[in-house]
Amino acid sequence: MDEITTLFSDQALALLRRHNQLRPLIQQMVTAEAVQNAPLSSDECQAVWEQFLAGRDRHEVLASVFEQHGASEADLEWQLLLPLRVKQVAIEQFGPKAEARFLERKDQLDLVTYSLLRVKDLHLARELFLRIEGGEASFAELAAEFSEGPERNSQGVVGPVPLTKAHPQLAERLRTSRDQELLAPFPLVDWWLVARRESLQPAVFDAAMAERMAMELFEGWVQEETQRKLMAISGAALPPAA
Repeated sequence: MDEITTLFSDQALALLRRHNQLRPLIQQMVTAEAVQNAPLSSDECQAVWEQFLAGRDRHEVLASVFEQHGASEADLEWQLLLPLRVKQVAIEQFGPKAEARFLERKDQLDLVTYSLLRVKDLHLARELFLRIEGGEASFAELAAEFSEGPERNSQGVVGPVPLTKAHPQLAERLRTSRDQELLAPFPLVDWWLVARRESLQPAVFDAAMAERMAMELFEGWVQEETQRKLMAISGAALPPAA
């Protein structure tokens, strides 16, 4: 809080609030403070610059960046290297908690692909179910022709998506069924559904997932710290009680 109130006058803070820029600014400052001392090798820095320049002349690019954004070479380098610094700090600080985070979120990380067909009429749903079950027509053909939901545009196929994206009742049926098992019509809200689980991809805690969980934890910490500082600034700005 002290840094923000020292750097900006009350008028500047009021202006930032009015244009909804105070939170983004604090968030960026919290992130910068957390990662500013993260060491990067010269090879890492060079690789980032090479990827950014992509064969373009460095001086021309810097001149263009300064003209468009008023950013210096040091500003641009900070922005380019920031994702690497964030990744490094996230893994160092939150890596040990990554597996616990994964176990908490596993149900949200499993991916499912399924076929879905929904209609308003139970008799039509039963007829379509029997036609698919009997091999008279494919699920894709009937979904494209009869389904009354947006899945009609994808021939009934949904996913791969997190299992929790589906309605809880549908998600539970998909979770407990087998791949390629055709589910008999069942009611859901105002619809009758016919569904088939095509595949379930359980989330695995590997190196990539560990990094993802560490990043989520870091981002959560940044949001909490941002909120704490924002509340402190807001509290300081309140007029004294009468």
